[in-house]
Amino acid sequence: MRRRLLLPLLLFCAAFTQPIGTAEPARLWPNSSFRTGETIRYKVHYGIINAGEAQIETSGGLERVADRPCYRATVTGRTTGSFDYFMHVRDQWRCFIDTASILPLRSSRDIAEGTYRKKEVVDFDQARDLVNVVQTHTDPALHYTFKVPNNVQELVSGFYFLRTLDYDHMKPGEVVRVGGFFDEGTFNLEVCYKGREIVETKAGLVHAIKLVPKMPKNRIFRGEDAIKVYFSDDKNKIPVLFQAELFVGSVKVDMYKAEGLKAKLNMAR
Repeated sequence: MRRRLLLPLLLFCAAFTQPIGTAEPARLWPNSSFRTGETIRYKVHYGIINAGEAQIETSGGLERVADRPCYRATVTGRTTGSFDYFMHVRDQWRCFIDTASILPLRSSRDIAEGTYRKKEVVDFDQARDLVNVVQTHTDPALHYTFKVPNNVQELVSGFYFLRTLDYDHMKPGEVVRVGGFFDEGTFNLEVCYKGREIVETKAGLVHAIKLVPKMPKNRIFRGEDAIKVYFSDDKNKIPVLFQAELFVGSVKVDMYKAEGLKAKLNMAR
């Protein structure tokens, strides 16, 4: 089960239930970084091996959940080539993100990794700080309700939220704290801003903002600073590179193409 945290953390489908909620946003949060119709494509490397491909996209139009307009954000990942023979992965993560609050109103996971399967839908009642979970990979389906922190995020919406922050007024070492819900539990994520660098991607050299999520003690990642995330240092703030040091090897998720962005990428040359 712990291995299955890897793909969603690096990039940081079932029958929907109707969420309890309100037509009013839980908060108002500015967003000048992303819009509908955005697609970002990545190559995934395990050490020197080309291991897979991933994609992050927002749908071409807004959709409605709980009578609120939402961005539909989808993250997909799949193994390719020889890596696909011994670690067959076909994962899809989807989140409906309220346009006014940048908070999740519904998320879903459709996970196929080897013989492991998981399908679930999570509805977020942001007004009452509750989530309702339906898992349909079991027979019968399982239903859960959890109390969660105020303004809770999940993994996909959490990355979009980080894109909305103003890093121009942060100092290296400053920490952003986000409350989240994942896998029938809540977590407190701390993301440390490390400054700016120029990073090499398959799309070219990019001016980037460096972020390091602080990892709790675990059996996958080597140390609390094992994951490094680089956002483009421009109005888009798209994730252009992910790096992770594992106890066994390393993983890199490297952008090679981006389409439908709000602004031009800040390439180094």
